[in-house]
Amino acid sequence: LKWFLVLFYIVAISFELIFEVISKVIPQIKNDTPDKLTYLVYVIMFLLLPIAYYLVRNQKSYQVKYIYFISYTLLTLLNDVVTFIDQPELYKGGNTVEIFWLLLAPIFVNKPFLIVVTIGIIAKYIIVGLIIKTPLALLGIVLVAIFSLIAFIILNRFQSYVKAVKTSYDQQLTGIVKGVIATLELKDPYTRGHSERVASYAMELAKESGGFSDEELKAFNYTCLLHDIGKIHIPDQILMKPTSLTKEEYEIIKSHTVVGAEAVSKVVGLSNNIDVIRSHHERWDGQGYPDQLKGEEIPYSARIAAVADAFDAMTSTRSYRSALTVEEAYQRIVEGKGTQFDPELVNLFQKVYPKWKKIHKISQENRDADFYTNQAF
Repeated sequence: LKWFLVLFYIVAISFELIFEVISKVIPQIKNDTPDKLTYLVYVIMFLLLPIAYYLVRNQKSYQVKYIYFISYTLLTLLNDVVTFIDQPELYKGGNTVEIFWLLLAPIFVNKPFLIVVTIGIIAKYIIVGLIIKTPLALLGIVLVAIFSLIAFIILNRFQSYVKAVKTSYDQQLTGIVKGVIATLELKDPYTRGHSERVASYAMELAKESGGFSDEELKAFNYTCLLHDIGKIHIPDQILMKPTSLTKEEYEIIKSHTVVGAEAVSKVVGLSNNIDVIRSHHERWDGQGYPDQLKGEEIPYSARIAAVADAFDAMTSTRSYRSALTVEEAYQRIVEGKGTQFDPELVNLFQKVYPKWKKIHKISQENRDADFYTNQAF
């Protein structure tokens, strides 16, 4: 986006300056009807810079390109109409900046934006042609169609390349995550399958909420898988203790949230969802840890993970207790509405509960199969 803005101003201003210089050297090409609103167009475009800065700072940078294109197109449309309405024979078509829009639009690897640019410029030529009644507008439409085709070809190449890179990155990240989970399960056998089940439960709840894009769900899934990564630093005698923990031991256990968050804080693709790791033990009533966050102070993704983690913890056998049935765990989640858990998420949990039962059943069958396989050997 930064490069796009820099290039936009360079191309737009240099086009005007170069044309002025050439027209002095070759007077024959000088425009006898200078654009009446040229300076106003560029003054307004420079006034958009603070708006662009504000949007970038507020995580809405995707809107900047649309605002710039729509503003520039509407301003140049007004300029063409005001300048040539009384003398259409002097109209010479569009300008270099419109070619810039078409050929640089693919750098965003965003097909909707390229479609908006194509339709917007064609619509501008149609309106100009109808208002000032000049056949040259048809030539502009043809040129836009040609350059749009080139831009779409470039965009498809970009998309293929980006897709290949993303696939490779996802495969590497998945391998790393699975390796970390395997290491954690070797340290604490009682957590075998826990990370995968928590991620599966949380994904169903996140999808039901409707508040996540596909890319956000993918990153959310990775961090759910790693929500207990900090337990790697917990001493075995505490992690595997078959009796109740002392106050000091419990404080050490609680540190796994902070340690885990710090461990992945620099990992690209995970850092944006670090709240899942740090805050999945926070409670709606503010009695959780490590930061005693309360209500909506707790990040939404962490609130989802908290429900999933609690459900799986209750339905799993641990060194110090047996597993509860899914029905008992369901009842305890409902009873925790407004105290331990986000009330709205508990309502959503009740909707997805049948899917959670199915996930638990499949996981239990797999655990039983693994047990009998190991017994056979």
